[in-house]
Amino acid sequence: MKKRTVSTPSVGLALLPIVTMLLFLVVGYGVFGLPIESLLLASAIVASGVAWKLGYGWDDIQNAIIERLAKALPAVFILVLVGGLIGSWMIGGTIPMLVYYGLKVISPEYLILTAFLVTSLVSLCTGTSWGSAGTVGVALMGVATGMDANLAAVAGAVVSGAYFGDKISPLSDSTNFAPVVAGTDLYSHIQHMLWTTIPAFLLASVVFFFAGNSDVSADTPENIIAILANLDELFSLNIFLLLPPALILWGAVRKLPTIPLMVAAIVIGIANAIIFQGFDLGTALTSMLGGFNASMFVNAGLGDIDVLSDVLTLVNRGGMSSMMGVVLLVFCAFSFAGTLALTGGLNVLVELLTKGIKGTASLIGATIVTTFTVVCTTSDGKLALLIPSELFRDMYKRMQLDAKNLSRTIEDAGTVIEPLIPWTNAGVFMAATLGVSTLDYLPWAIQNYSGVFFAMIWASSGIGIAKLKATAPKEDSDEKQTQDKAASTAAV
Repeated sequence: MKKRTVSTPSVGLALLPIVTMLLFLVVGYGVFGLPIESLLLASAIVASGVAWKLGYGWDDIQNAIIERLAKALPAVFILVLVGGLIGSWMIGGTIPMLVYYGLKVISPEYLILTAFLVTSLVSLCTGTSWGSAGTVGVALMGVATGMDANLAAVAGAVVSGAYFGDKISPLSDSTNFAPVVAGTDLYSHIQHMLWTTIPAFLLASVVFFFAGNSDVSADTPENIIAILANLDELFSLNIFLLLPPALILWGAVRKLPTIPLMVAAIVIGIANAIIFQGFDLGTALTSMLGGFNASMFVNAGLGDIDVLSDVLTLVNRGGMSSMMGVVLLVFCAFSFAGTLALTGGLNVLVELLTKGIKGTASLIGATIVTTFTVVCTTSDGKLALLIPSELFRDMYKRMQLDAKNLSRTIEDAGTVIEPLIPWTNAGVFMAATLGVSTLDYLPWAIQNYSGVFFAMIWASSGIGIAKLKATAPKEDSDEKQTQDKAASTAAV
């Protein structure tokens, strides 16, 4: 048997897959609108070609991809369960009930503050920024128009609230995706997010309180009344519907295992659908797997009830299958990342980046700038979470910083910044949905951009920065382990 020689890549060869990926994404996705997954797979092919040129065989490439995916599988399973959670809570009436009482607290006397608080509650309960802005947000903009209020301020409050929940809700796909790519767990990520999210929330609340409209009528607007009446007609609302979120909250405080906790919450949601909403087991399971649809009321023999378009937008969602797109993105992304790790390309790029990084503040600052740059160049929030994670994850380990610092930073600079950039999908959606241009509502989207400033304050002061435990064995980077294993065992 002849030993295969594995060579170290030059800087140009090491950076080739990364440059190619960025080129594919900027041109392929940004210009031609090609699917991101296919572009990531094409990038993985380029990275595989580099690995082959360096002396690695197909088995080495395949094992590198498998190792990376194996580490992500528990988090991917949680992603799928989140879809089931939304579907079961929707048909069980939990999410409609939370939205119902959120709408009831709307106060036209303090419209801007109320718009922020209600949208925050709805997005936290549903995990969707677009859904919250497209339902409650649209209703609030209608109220603001009728009251001749400051539309830019109300729109900014809606965007702020919509992304408050999108940032820390366990039902949000971005909140689940960030810890997957950064290498931490969901609840550690959410708890660490509070360091920047809560101060931003309090700052926004104070500004919106003093910018309120206290001289308008206190009557509840007609469109809000119509939504409330429709939800009350569709679902039987009672206190038992709060059991699933109460269980999740209790389990998070007690730090119980995430997956069994989510399964239990799904089971309770299904039980609520059968006991209180009148659905049969088959329909409830269908909602859990494929998502809830208002047509289920008719199919289950519960009567033909007219459903408002705003309510349809809110309730027709969820299901495990709804997460398959995110799961596919994870698999395609990690196929590229695993192959790239094998070639050592990330090590070379990280070495170049570390020359200007001297401490925690400069590392988090570099992460913010990189994430923001990816958002601007690719116009995609998921890529803004993925690419900086792959670049900086090992650097956080070297500086003895917990991975949840990385997952928090990429959300601070990626997820919530996307709707503030006019040419991104989120920016276009929010402007079109709310009827206010992105640059007009941007100054009022305080929750979105203030998190970045708090991130730098904590990084500079050392407050809210999680260190790796001193007793934990220090592991080599994934890239180094993969390279060493392949170099020592590879033979033909």
